[in-house]
Amino acid sequence: MITEDEVYQIGVITRTHGVRGELSFMFTDDVWDRVEADYLVLRLDGIFVPFFLEEWRFRSDTTALVKFEDIDDANAATRLVGSEVFFPKALTPTDISEEDLTWKMLAGFKVLDASDALVGTIATVDESTINVLLYINRPDGSEFMLPAVEEFIRDVDYQARTLHAAIPAELITLN
Repeated sequence: MITEDEVYQIGVITRTHGVRGELSFMFTDDVWDRVEADYLVLRLDGIFVPFFLEEWRFRSDTTALVKFEDIDDANAATRLVGSEVFFPKALTPTDISEEDLTWKMLAGFKVLDASDALVGTIATVDESTINVLLYINRPDGSEFMLPAVEEFIRDVDYQARTLHAAIPAELITLN
C-alpha cells in the first residue's frame, strides 16, 4: 500500500481528451518525463493507486496528455478527472544540478524558516514577470507571496522537497 509519505503531488487530471481514454494532466513538475517513469500515482477516494503510463505528450510547459494502461475509453477516463497526481519519492532523481532546477519545480515544496519550523507549502510559482513570486499556503489556510530572491532563499533540497528561507516577519504580515 502506498502512503502519503512515499509520494508528493505533481499535478491534477483536469479533463478527458478524445475517446481513446486520454486525459489532460496539468502538472507543476515534469519529473516523470525526466526519469522516464513507468507509472504515476493517483489519489482515488483517499487511496493512492498506481497507474501505468502507456504514452504521453506535452501540450504546453504545464499540460500533458497522458494515456494510462487499461483506460481505453472516455467513460473509464472520466472517472479519473479531478484526481490529484503524485510521484514516488523513491524515483525522484538525487543528482539534479542547480542549473537544471527551475522555479516551477519548487511547486509543492515545504518552506521551512531558520529554526526548521514549517512556514507553509509552495502552491504555485508565478514567472510571468521579471520578479518571480512563490505563492505559499500557510498551515492555517492563508496564503502569502515570497519573492524568489537570493536574500530570502537559503537552501533548496530537491530530494527532501524543502526550501529553507529567511523570511522577514514584515513580509508575512504584509501579505
